[in-house]
Amino acid sequence: MAPYERQFSDHFLLLKPEEASFYDLVRFLLFSDYSETSGFLDCTESLEADFWRRWYIFNSLLVQKLLLLYGKPLVLIGNMLELWLNLLSRNGGFLKLFFKFFTGEVVLPDPSSATFTSAVGCLDGRVELDKSIRQDDHIKYNASLAMMASKLSYENAEFVHTIIRDRWNMEYLGFYNFWNDFIGQPSTQAIMFQDTKNNPNLIVVGFRGTDPFDPIAIGIDVDLSWIELEGVGKAHSGFMKALGLQKDKGWPKEIEKGSDPQKQFAYYEVRRQLKEILQKNERTKFILTGHSLGGALAILFVTILAMHEEAWLLDKLEGVYTFGQPRVGNKQFGDYMKEKLNENDVRYLRYVYCNDVVPRLPYDDDNIFFEHFSPVLNYNVYYIGKVLWEEPNKNYFSLLWVIPKYLNAVLELIRSFIIPYIRGSDYKESWLMKMYRVFGLIIPGLVEHSSQDYVNLTRLGSLPIDFQNSLGHRNSKVGLPKKSQ
Repeated sequence: MAPYERQFSDHFLLLKPEEASFYDLVRFLLFSDYSETSGFLDCTESLEADFWRRWYIFNSLLVQKLLLLYGKPLVLIGNMLELWLNLLSRNGGFLKLFFKFFTGEVVLPDPSSATFTSAVGCLDGRVELDKSIRQDDHIKYNASLAMMASKLSYENAEFVHTIIRDRWNMEYLGFYNFWNDFIGQPSTQAIMFQDTKNNPNLIVVGFRGTDPFDPIAIGIDVDLSWIELEGVGKAHSGFMKALGLQKDKGWPKEIEKGSDPQKQFAYYEVRRQLKEILQKNERTKFILTGHSLGGALAILFVTILAMHEEAWLLDKLEGVYTFGQPRVGNKQFGDYMKEKLNENDVRYLRYVYCNDVVPRLPYDDDNIFFEHFSPVLNYNVYYIGKVLWEEPNKNYFSLLWVIPKYLNAVLELIRSFIIPYIRGSDYKESWLMKMYRVFGLIIPGLVEHSSQDYVNLTRLGSLPIDFQNSLGHRNSKVGLPKKSQ
């Protein structure tokens, strides 16, 4: 059977780990003339002669294969960890839980309640907005609000509703778990709300990132499959599928009437709701945001709006704020996006903290074509930002950066103990986060991807004055470094 990709694209790479054995993967890697790949790999370009390209594909297939085998245990471990952490939290810690066990007063957590926190929320329990950031400082305020929305999007519906309504005093517009047509189940979580407290004309759409115990989301991240969109370029197909790409149709401008209401696609439903709300107030704008995978979905949302020539909505888009976003397309794709962002005057701010590994994936070299297409707001361990065209150590695994990465991990661990005394109690890290920092001494780059440092950099971070001034114009290039040729 021909892959669905062939029905809406003439050029693509499709990886099918469920069809591959470990023996197939080893032979594919070691033998350039190995031809029995049709079961697990469908590509319109030749791959066999290039060892390094096969090496990257081998690793992608291997990780996806392991996720298929051990995905259920991973989910179970995640659920048990979250239940245990919430059990401790609801009962006042280990000692109080111990005594309550004997008195029969143990409070059992409900995973669907407004008090149940995800693993991400357990690492960084902050839910309050930073009241010291003035609303008239538009970029800092919007960036801080966007990151908190990105962090909140990891939580359950009741938790999200309660925080937005009762703690932020804003209008809750929706919580969604959108359908993924290619895996046959919901996979894309998003939230929407309106800032009625400080800026009544701002709507925030936040896409959830990669849950650390979600094999589907992790599989999407590591998948190197791509499709070529006519006139746009090559784009990461896993992210596209999560956003609402359809099996038989690709990206039609409109959804057919009578479609199953239980199978809502992220792009189409969010677009419909935005149009409905924005038409009621011509002064209202919206921002798109997300952490990790969520950041990729936020910027790809703009791609499809541009493809569908949604000029009115693009004019209403105040900006895209992404945090720890992976690469989403090739150079042609990037050129298309730069043209459309400039044409529609859309501000795109891509934040990266230090050695975060995720923005450095998928690889950007002669064998794997993915690359970023905008400058990066890159922050160091002291939350001092620089505006660069690409992240230092752009592919993460450079031997020259091994020692600096480990030294940075040590500094972050030390900082976790002293930062509340320097910056205040809002920056006190949980015992769980400190343990995670210890893990970062083994594999630096993973801990840097957590929400803790991204929330901190939006509150404490600084950028060059000339760049801050240039942000008064949404796509001004003032303050940007010259790009090396």
